[in-house]
Amino acid sequence: MLPNRVVGAEQLRILTEREVELFKKRTPKSAAVFSKAQDVLLNGVPMPWMSDWGSPHPIYVDSASGNRVTDIDGNTLVDFCLGDTGAMFGHSPPETAAAVSEQVRKGITTMLPSEDAPWIARELGRRFGVPYWQVAMTATEANRYVIRICRTLTQRPKTLVFNECYHGSLDEALVHLDDHGQVTLRCEFDSNPGLVKESVARVVEFNDLKALEAALAHQDVACILAEPVMTNCGMVLPEPGYHDKLRELATRYGAYLIIDETHTFSSGPGGYTAAHGLKPDFITLGKSIAGGIPVAVYGFTARIAERINASFGRKPVSDPLGIGGTLSANAFAINAIRATLAHVATEKAFEKMIAGANRMASGLEAAIEKHALPWSVTRCGARAEMQFLPHPPRKGSEAKAAVYWDLIAYTHLYLANRGVLITPFHNMMLVSPVTTKEDIDLLLKGWDACMAELAAAARKER
Repeated sequence: MLPNRVVGAEQLRILTEREVELFKKRTPKSAAVFSKAQDVLLNGVPMPWMSDWGSPHPIYVDSASGNRVTDIDGNTLVDFCLGDTGAMFGHSPPETAAAVSEQVRKGITTMLPSEDAPWIARELGRRFGVPYWQVAMTATEANRYVIRICRTLTQRPKTLVFNECYHGSLDEALVHLDDHGQVTLRCEFDSNPGLVKESVARVVEFNDLKALEAALAHQDVACILAEPVMTNCGMVLPEPGYHDKLRELATRYGAYLIIDETHTFSSGPGGYTAAHGLKPDFITLGKSIAGGIPVAVYGFTARIAERINASFGRKPVSDPLGIGGTLSANAFAINAIRATLAHVATEKAFEKMIAGANRMASGLEAAIEKHALPWSVTRCGARAEMQFLPHPPRKGSEAKAAVYWDLIAYTHLYLANRGVLITPFHNMMLVSPVTTKEDIDLLLKGWDACMAELAAAARKER
């Protein structure tokens, strides 16, 4: 057994079976809906991730408000997942809800701009430091459009990504390094047969500047797509000076630098970019930008805007490079962004979120120390992650290797049975502006009790 796993498979199985039975007793209506849904929804859910919570069946939601989720069985959970960042500012923020309620009666989509559009562009420019903006439906789509622009402007084919990254359902980002350092798929099967992955992507480890420069030296990379902090495989923080060198190398080798702020927007009103003085060529951002309504944005520098308009941007065609869509930048979505930026995602809100997250992270660290567990906590603005490592990882493969799915399933079940919801796939927790000290205390109480049981189980095995 690896030291970070703490408890053996048999003891963990016993603990998990107990939590599964308790979960089933709490959620009979969800179980019944899940069973009937098998005939009409793949694996009983309308989107695959909804079944990946480590529970015998998903929780079917009746309502969500603030940082509370109520299921169809009447259980209310304090939510630290917040739609995996989509509801980072709380479910249905009142200001956003009021604005879109009015807009939905004024018109949802016309394929024409509204006065809200230049307002949000100016506000995003003020926050993130790049002046030109466009609107997409999802962060995946925003990343896809930006990669296409970069390839067109550079006439280069490849996107450089970091091992174990996630930037949405892009072929360029659904690859990683195998044990021999070669580009391979995330899955055992080819999710897009016929496309040679090496033709579209180069992959290096985060924080490895030598590998980064070697990859860029091939002179075939159009752009580098990076989260400023890796957040999908377990958080990986940049080492001191890494982002300065990343910027320098991108410039030296003629590759555009894209910073994906979809998760790291939790760092402040201008995301990690503003908080740490980054200088990207492009910024992409989705999920929480409109209070959970599906919409995303991408921004870029004035120099890039000039190059776009000198090439394909003002040609008399209705669909330059296949960028855009009938519903993209609809009035409803734009209105939701404006209301969220103006009234919800404020400096005051971020101050409260980050203070709460630091309090939460310190409490988790105290519990780890109390129970002498070889784990650590990584922080990024309003989010924190407990990782099954004695120290924060420095690269994606290190973070991924520490993931213990059975233990993650147990901890999630344990917390859900005690009224707390955290993010599936890993132990990420997010604090919203409406999260109270009492909510954080409930989370810490649950984690403390969970870790006490694991530590006791480990002692039984010795």
